[in-house]
Amino acid sequence: MSAPTLRWRLYEAGHCTHPERATRRGATLAPCQFPALAALLQHPVHGNLLFDTGYSQHFLAATARFPERLYRVLTPVHLAPGQSLREQLARDGIDAAAIDWIVLSHFHGDHVGGVADFAQARIACAQQAWDDLQRRGRLAALREGFLPALLRGARARMQWFEALPACAAPTALRGFGTLRDLFGDGSVLLVPLPGHAPGHYGLWFEDAHGPVFLVADAAWSSAAIADGTPPPALVTHLLGEHRVYRDTLARLHALRLAEPALRMVPSHCRQWRPAAHEASGA
Repeated sequence: MSAPTLRWRLYEAGHCTHPERATRRGATLAPCQFPALAALLQHPVHGNLLFDTGYSQHFLAATARFPERLYRVLTPVHLAPGQSLREQLARDGIDAAAIDWIVLSHFHGDHVGGVADFAQARIACAQQAWDDLQRRGRLAALREGFLPALLRGARARMQWFEALPACAAPTALRGFGTLRDLFGDGSVLLVPLPGHAPGHYGLWFEDAHGPVFLVADAAWSSAAIADGTPPPALVTHLLGEHRVYRDTLARLHALRLAEPALRMVPSHCRQWRPAAHEASGA
């Protein structure tokens, strides 16, 4: 029996500004906007699922004082009134209590900023990411973009990716490591995309038009995937694992060449901003 198809749409829960060259070698030094994209997936059996949560008032509170304030100094954050994911979903008629699952690609602050707004949702994430966070002190966490306060009290709701059943990979994803099946029906597959942060995963599903691959921060733009251009070496040495990150990007680049029609969505890609690109199947 074929896996259920999902409906989905993207939301932009704030953005940060940063020189584009920090995310793509050879790009301009001029500051540009990087949207914090989150996805709502609607499963016919398992309900509403979020892939990441973007920024929120919780993020602003967690970075209000030093040393955490340095996060916003280095990557200025812009969150317009009413732009948190919770508020946008409410305008679309979806109450926070109606979110059944949150899938976290990794634990950087711009991806977990809104977790506390969905206090009833179960959380699927990598145990590797959680264990790494527990080993870090306050400054060691901040240095790599983690804000432990944003996940305070969330441990009881977490289900580890690693404890989910492994599944056969679609042909396109062979070579991407051990995939995990969130619901056991083949509809939501969790794909390891190592290098950017501990326990970094993407999400693969199908809508009425075919497969969609949410690749989180394995690349910061669709252009970087298309031409295989990584960030400068300094950036990938400071953040994550340099060689592993580049190997993951190379696999995504090869996948783009083999499957040019596949929709691959990086979490900070301006081409996928909802205002500029209405996602198919939403």
